[in-house]
Amino acid sequence: MDMRKIKKLIELIKETGIAEIEIREGEESVRISQESSRIPQFVPQPVHTVFAPSAAEQHAPERSSSEAKPAELSANLISANKHVIRAPMVGTVYLSSSPGAKPFVEVGQMVKAGDVLCLIEAMKMFNQIEADKSGTVSARLVESGIPVEFNQPLFVIE
Repeated sequence: MDMRKIKKLIELIKETGIAEIEIREGEESVRISQESSRIPQFVPQPVHTVFAPSAAEQHAPERSSSEAKPAELSANLISANKHVIRAPMVGTVYLSSSPGAKPFVEVGQMVKAGDVLCLIEAMKMFNQIEADKSGTVSARLVESGIPVEFNQPLFVIE
């Protein structure tokens, strides 16, 4: 395996705070890991637990899905016959082509299969994440500039 690729993997580990990564190319493989004490505490982790709303939350006025924070979205949003676009790789997600530019898509916008939804930067390469289904973007589950894990939900399309 090329040393430049290994150095880029090490940089990716440091930037994203991932604890371990393993890459295989043919018969060659490399595993890079870092101590858990060195992982930054500010790195957002995916939430897999859904809590029942408290009595105060049950009586609070509902927010539209565009106002809801990604962590506040419930599992039924993802599971109720809605299509979820997931991260195909580990990296940093960007919702627009450059800082200050208009996002590729907005909540409520119609998209066609093949439309670019966001970019994921991995190993100094920007990868376009495209819609694999036509429909309306009903939720955006990530913020621009944050690290994402493999298979992390990014968007919901109805």
